[in-house]
Amino acid sequence: MPQVNRRLADRMTELGFTQAELARQVNAAIGGLTGKPGSVTDADVRRWLRGETRWPQDRIRLCLERVLSTGAVDLGFMPRKKCTAPREADPVHRRTFLSAASGSVIAVGTPAQGRLGVSDVRRLQQEYVAILRDDDAGRSSHHVESLAVELASRIQAAPALSSASTRVRDMLYRLAAEVISSAAFASIDASAPHRARTHLDKALTFAGLSRNGEAVYHVWNHLTLTSSQRENHAEAVAGAEVMKRSSIARRDPLYASLGHMRNANGLARMRRRSDALRALTDAERSFARSAHQQRPEWIRFYDGSEVDALSSFIWSALGDHGRSEYCLHRTLAAIPDDLVRNRALYTAHLSLAQARQREFELACGTGWKAYLMLPPSSGSQRTINTLAATRKVIVASGSKAPEIADWIEESALWN
Repeated sequence: MPQVNRRLADRMTELGFTQAELARQVNAAIGGLTGKPGSVTDADVRRWLRGETRWPQDRIRLCLERVLSTGAVDLGFMPRKKCTAPREADPVHRRTFLSAASGSVIAVGTPAQGRLGVSDVRRLQQEYVAILRDDDAGRSSHHVESLAVELASRIQAAPALSSASTRVRDMLYRLAAEVISSAAFASIDASAPHRARTHLDKALTFAGLSRNGEAVYHVWNHLTLTSSQRENHAEAVAGAEVMKRSSIARRDPLYASLGHMRNANGLARMRRRSDALRALTDAERSFARSAHQQRPEWIRFYDGSEVDALSSFIWSALGDHGRSEYCLHRTLAAIPDDLVRNRALYTAHLSLAQARQREFELACGTGWKAYLMLPPSSGSQRTINTLAATRKVIVASGSKAPEIADWIEESALWN
């Protein structure tokens, strides 16, 4: 009775191969060996997996070993009984195969050389998560951007230097898009939107190559931020429309909510009050419908505290600074402790909202808190710029109170 070939199944899973794709790549390798494509089908692969084919024909076996970078015995195949050990292919035959298929002499039966699998992508993913954690903790924007650019370069080079299944290749392209988007966000935090746009143009290419709607959405989210930072609010609204209409936004209310929120922000800055408030309501309703589930690491920031924070920006743009302050208090009461950079940024915005309501002494105290929250050399220019806006409002008030005068003098040195 044939036994299921678990070794082959496990290797296919590790490298991200479907049955049909494994058949295609084996046929391509046969073509490189013989000059004529092979005729292996996914039905043949199923027979290998079921253990019905215990020892494939020589050229098929050699090509399968090459595609999976593993020897036939290690793939769970059993030599025919008349063989006491796996038969070495004829030396000329083997040299022809190696020259045609790889251009270099690599022993077919050695462990994987130049073959990328799902586990490799996961290791790169963990490096990406570590960069996100540095960003959350308020590490230097330049540091975060440099790490992301370096990691993205390695991910981009991997498909050219190593072979991979279509699934693994798509995973690499998606990860490259996400990492480059994080480099762009670090540029945004450093108030360098033109540099961010350069990163995002590249990220959008890789997101398209990945054929993954979430990756494309991720890039568009940062594109809307870049447009807003450049004061091109019409472009930001158009980008938010792309987010709202994306396939992932249709499937998941959380993504729909973020798209509506970006849209509301742009509309508010274009002084389209009723449209902005309608979009804000849509964002809140979509968020209320969203369920807790596994999602990509990058969107972890968009929780209830972030909904309040982004709402505060909309109310501020509409001139309702009291409502903006209320939302920011809610944000700071709920924001996770590890989001250090965001806590400093939103505390700075709270200071600005207080100053705009002529609560100058309170605004100074809140501004101090925001500045002290920033780790040394954080590079969060957005926070510094917000505190500079607070200082401008307070200076314009003409207040001569000693505490306020001291704050004005001290805050002039913040950069």
